[in-house]
Amino acid sequence: MTDETPDPHDWLLGKHERGNAQTTLDDQHPGDRAWSDGNHVRPLIHGTTYFAELFERIEETRDGDLLLFTDWQGDADERLTGDPGSEVVEVLGRADERGVDVRGLVWRSHLGFTAGENRLLGKSLQKRGAEALLDMRIRLGGSHHQKLVVIRYRDDPSRDVAYVGGIDLCHSRRDDIDHDGDSQALTSMADEYGDTPPWHDVMAAISGPAVHDVETVFRERWEDPTRLSRNPILFTKDRLFGMDVSPDPLPAQAPPPPPVEGGTHAVQLLRTYPNLRHGRDYPFARGGERSVARGYTKAVTKARRLIYVEDQYLWGHHVGDVFTQALKDNPDLHVIAVVPIYPDLPGKLGRVPEQLGRRRAMLEMMEAAPDRVAVYGIENAAGTPIYVHAKACLIDDTWASIGSDNFNRRSWTHDSELSAVVVDSEGEYARRLRLTLAAEHLDRDADAMDDCIDPEGMYAAFRDTAARLDAWHAGGQVGPKPAGRLRKVDPPDLGPVARTLALPAYLVLHDPDGRPGPLRKRDEF
Repeated sequence: MTDETPDPHDWLLGKHERGNAQTTLDDQHPGDRAWSDGNHVRPLIHGTTYFAELFERIEETRDGDLLLFTDWQGDADERLTGDPGSEVVEVLGRADERGVDVRGLVWRSHLGFTAGENRLLGKSLQKRGAEALLDMRIRLGGSHHQKLVVIRYRDDPSRDVAYVGGIDLCHSRRDDIDHDGDSQALTSMADEYGDTPPWHDVMAAISGPAVHDVETVFRERWEDPTRLSRNPILFTKDRLFGMDVSPDPLPAQAPPPPPVEGGTHAVQLLRTYPNLRHGRDYPFARGGERSVARGYTKAVTKARRLIYVEDQYLWGHHVGDVFTQALKDNPDLHVIAVVPIYPDLPGKLGRVPEQLGRRRAMLEMMEAAPDRVAVYGIENAAGTPIYVHAKACLIDDTWASIGSDNFNRRSWTHDSELSAVVVDSEGEYARRLRLTLAAEHLDRDADAMDDCIDPEGMYAAFRDTAARLDAWHAGGQVGPKPAGRLRKVDPPDLGPVARTLALPAYLVLHDPDGRPGPLRKRDEF
């Protein structure tokens, strides 16, 4: 949206702005830089695309290679290609048997979530020889939400690759552009999403020196000397059942891969780690790290024309405040967000607090700029809502993030998160990604997007497409279904009693605050 070559110094955080003096993440970067240059990043849209590439990459690994991964949720039997033999446990197990050093950190999870599935994945991989540990070093009520895979090839560092984004190695993620869902589906989704919930998600495939940075994120967690769980019952149970509870030393970290020939992408990793309190802090993030919040805030304040967001939640006053100020300061700025039409949780106890969070964020933005803020959901050809699990933010076709973090206080302060931000010196990456995502939601070919290059044009195209589809539904679905997948999403209509009753659960369970006390008092990150 500008002909000027973007300067990463203007858009990305410096080391001092990261606010974490203990991390080694930026040690390889000169001066105050907290990013690497010379990378090439490819967005992998949809789980089918990501899983197919991941399967091929892992199958290519050989003796002496290194494979590291983290997961919020893992299913041992999820098939990466849909074919027998492509199950997660089989693919990783075969790699370990070939001599690949396979290490994993899987969130242990709370009872009632995915504790059984995650435990089965860890135990199954341990039986195959891989070292996959259940990591519960979190804040009370929190989680390890980072999703990453790193593959380093001993004999050819130029092929090293890292994946960062929103896709776990688990059920329901293997969906494609048609969004008919994954045949290995979650059973806990809200009824509106059907038996095989359609799933929209994104990962970033990173080549170049930034692979070393992603590996460092894993290493800092792996080498944390704190016990994997402070709960003595859980720790004792794991030992009695033969679970590995002591991380073995990792091999020495290799130097960063060489810059990619023609690589024009500056890549910065943003993270969230909570303040664990009572002397239990991570040695690599005393008091926590909130570079996700800081990085997004810095980028949003620079927005002038368009912020395009795909997000699972988009909750709360803190998120609304960031956007609201930018909208007030910049009269040409438009915000387009794509979110789930319905919360994923069934029942009022889970659904109403999530609706309250969305309402709080949407109302603030729409009151500030009612004609420049629009929120949409998406549906497939059959009219089934598509669950938007992507976490992507694109600002002025310059700053682009793909990660695990959502636009809410939990992701910005309370859980572990990881996002990869790209600033492309050629200015193509963010625009190409924006138009690719928009083409899918508009049901267009990628070469038929000229009217969406300009922010106002894209805003109008989304508005008009959603209006036609909404009218078709409201009119009893008579005649051919209009092109496009977009449905307008309004702020949830919750009365004062419902809002009051939902507020405690929203603040404590759904969107808690993981900041140190002094930052809470100043409402800073």
